Amino acid sequence: MSLRNIAIIAHVDHGKTTLVDQLLAQSGVFRANEATVERAMDSNDQERERGITILAKCTSVLWNGKAGETRINIIDTPGHADFGGEVERILGMVDGCVLLVDAEEGVMPQTKFVLGKALKMGLRPILCLNKVDRAHADPDRVLNEAFDLFAAMGATDEQLDFPHIYASGKNGWATLDLNQPNDNLGPLFDLIVDHVPAPKSEARKDEPFQMLSVLIESDPFLGRLLTGRIEAGKAVPGLAIKALSRDGKEIERGRITKVLAFRGLKRQPIDGGAEAGDIVAIAGMSKATVADTLCALEVTDALPAQPIDPPTISMTVSVNDSPLAGREGDKVQSRVIAARLLKEAETDVAIRVTETSEKDAFEVAGRGELQLGVLIENMRREGFEVSISRPRVVFQTDENGQRLEPIEDVMIDVDDEFTGIVIEKLSARKAELKDMGPSGAGKTRISLMSPSRSLIGYQGEFMTDTRGSGVLNRVFSHYEPYKGAIDAGRKGVLVSNSDGETAAYALWNLEERGTMFVGAGEKTYQGMIIGENSRADDLDVNPMKAKQLTNVRASGKDEAVRLTPPRRMTLEQAIAYIEEDELVEVTPKSIRLRKQVLNPSFRKRRAKEE
Repeated sequence: MSLRNIAIIAHVDHGKTTLVDQLLAQSGVFRANEATVERAMDSNDQERERGITILAKCTSVLWNGKAGETRINIIDTPGHADFGGEVERILGMVDGCVLLVDAEEGVMPQTKFVLGKALKMGLRPILCLNKVDRAHADPDRVLNEAFDLFAAMGATDEQLDFPHIYASGKNGWATLDLNQPNDNLGPLFDLIVDHVPAPKSEARKDEPFQMLSVLIESDPFLGRLLTGRIEAGKAVPGLAIKALSRDGKEIERGRITKVLAFRGLKRQPIDGGAEAGDIVAIAGMSKATVADTLCALEVTDALPAQPIDPPTISMTVSVNDSPLAGREGDKVQSRVIAARLLKEAETDVAIRVTETSEKDAFEVAGRGELQLGVLIENMRREGFEVSISRPRVVFQTDENGQRLEPIEDVMIDVDDEFTGIVIEKLSARKAELKDMGPSGAGKTRISLMSPSRSLIGYQGEFMTDTRGSGVLNRVFSHYEPYKGAIDAGRKGVLVSNSDGETAAYALWNLEERGTMFVGAGEKTYQGMIIGENSRADDLDVNPMKAKQLTNVRASGKDEAVRLTPPRRMTLEQAIAYIEEDELVEVTPKSIRLRKQVLNPSFRKRRAKEE
């Protein structure tokens, strides 16, 4: 039986996971009596809720086509560049990839990002034009765009000679020619088997065992599981192995306790062992991590591993020290928070955790706000309470001592009537317009280069400006000299001046001052932000003031107060909203905004000192 290893790469929402569902279903992975779930590969709660892939996952199918029986290992990768640390490493263990492009939206920034990585590693992609059954699909235009992109990314002649196929992942069909309709994905399977080479490592099956660890996770029963492709030899349970770091130093020795191979959606232990070329997970090591080489004791050289792109955004995660701390979460101590963050940095190499000079605070650096938001959301679901600062960009300095900042490639699709305001706002934030043109159906596509700093907190404003119809895509491009101060122009906030529960009467009186973030009967404390001021400065207010009762004023009248529903923020919105002197307090049940310094007189003194 022959073997093929492929990754499915694409921009977010172009249909990778849905296509994998159909590949699994049509290859007979599910028995007739097994219920199939939609987006079977998105197994994590947050992936299902957000509708995005966060962690790369491996599966495998058996295909009996023209070339006989073939086992195809398929890796579903994330589309967001925030989770790009996963994509870079995964492409090292496959021999080919399917690049999915939406036949209506066309080539997007993240398409460039993932394609650039694949071409650099010498892979020859197969182009799959997905969603060709959509009303405004234009596969010919998108095919030309894709060819131009390959050429612009410096593809070799061999890579430019890529095969393309038309598909509808949702309806489960693919065809090489749109004039010849088809009702299954057979042509895509056959194209993968024809075009993707068999793993080169199959020729090394008689050499000592060697494997590069690419993904890491922990299993409650088996301990640390390291996934990768076997580069040489055979992995058999009981084999004595050692782990080497990237520079060839020995980290530890141990024995393989289990070899798990991916068969459909399940992992199955293989007692007879797995041969070179197959993608497997190995248990038995306790210190080895991503980018380490697992090998037989006689091997001395480490396998080359991909260097990881540096993080571009960081934020401070500290112990929750508000007056309401410890009431909703059970994990509140700094050492527990530190252990959890370090565990995350171990499994996700695109995240860096360092201790700061302040006590009980840790600097967490990652690829973007979404990646950090997902980490904090996972922690709060596990029962953690933390405070988070505003995200900051990670600056670098060049050899001349000049400060450099990360620049992002931004692509925006908006209705024609909103182009003016979007360009005006982004130009004020030091973004440079590169290209602009109609993209069909009354929409305009705007392409810009913008500093990462100016995009922090812009998403919410962008949605308001475009009445929720705009789509903003961004991906890290490169570092450039610092562009100077940017005025984001946020309004001031309303800050509570005492502790207690909010009163409807007080909030009703405060409504003319601005927008409220809290409703009646909610716990607040001194220094907590309860709303946005309609003016530029911060205002200390009392949200607990009840109506004074006299003989004339009856208490019954108070029930008629009608409050405007408060503006509730999601975790990402809250992180993007706060300023330098503010924090987000995150607990399993609540997200509150607060000032770093709770006491108003101390805040004023600090402002004077600065």
